[in-house]
Amino acid sequence: MHELAITESIVDAIVEKVGDGPVAAVRLEIGRLSGVVTDSIRFCFGLVAAGTGLDGARLDIDEPSGRAYCRDCRREFALDDPIMLCDCGSADLDILAGQELRIVSVEVR
Repeated sequence: MHELAITESIVDAIVEKVGDGPVAAVRLEIGRLSGVVTDSIRFCFGLVAAGTGLDGARLDIDEPSGRAYCRDCRREFALDDPIMLCDCGSADLDILAGQELRIVSVEVR
């Protein structure tokens, strides 16, 4: 489960920036094409945050939709399926959005 390692990195990055001070909330952005299972992140967050300043913090996760541009038919379209194909059948795509994985904000008490 790579979500555990991702969650550990998130908690470590926040603790590095804010220290052991109490954190009330964390907002993440995890794109639907990122390959990260948000339910697993939610589960792991409580475990990893235990004993840190993030213990008991609220976790909010935004899941932006994917967007792609087809190089063959030159069309931009929504894409939330991990099978990345255009309606024209082409897999020659530029992924424009949906692969994000970032800490958007941290609310300190």
